[in-house]
Amino acid sequence: MILQYILTMPNRGSWNGRWSGEDDLYAICVKYSPKEVERIMKNENQRSWYYRWSDGWSARVEAKVITPKEAIRVRKQSQGFCGYNWMIPSIEQNDEIRT
Repeated sequence: MILQYILTMPNRGSWNGRWSGEDDLYAICVKYSPKEVERIMKNENQRSWYYRWSDGWSARVEAKVITPKEAIRVRKQSQGFCGYNWMIPSIEQNDEIRT
């Protein structure tokens, strides 16, 4: 099974309240066993996790199960994960985003 993780920045502490990457797709697709998907997703179709920095910025990582065909499309369109790849292992291990 494949989980698609999408990164967004819903709260922005920038001078203009915008994020330079807000129009791009930041996604990672990870292959898991069905048991791992069940553990991560907790029998939900979609889940999300938040992380807040002290400067007013926050990140949201949303996950859902996708097909291998969808994963190919997402990987082509994605701009990576904007340097926040470390959030995925934290979600996998802790069910939350920790530094």
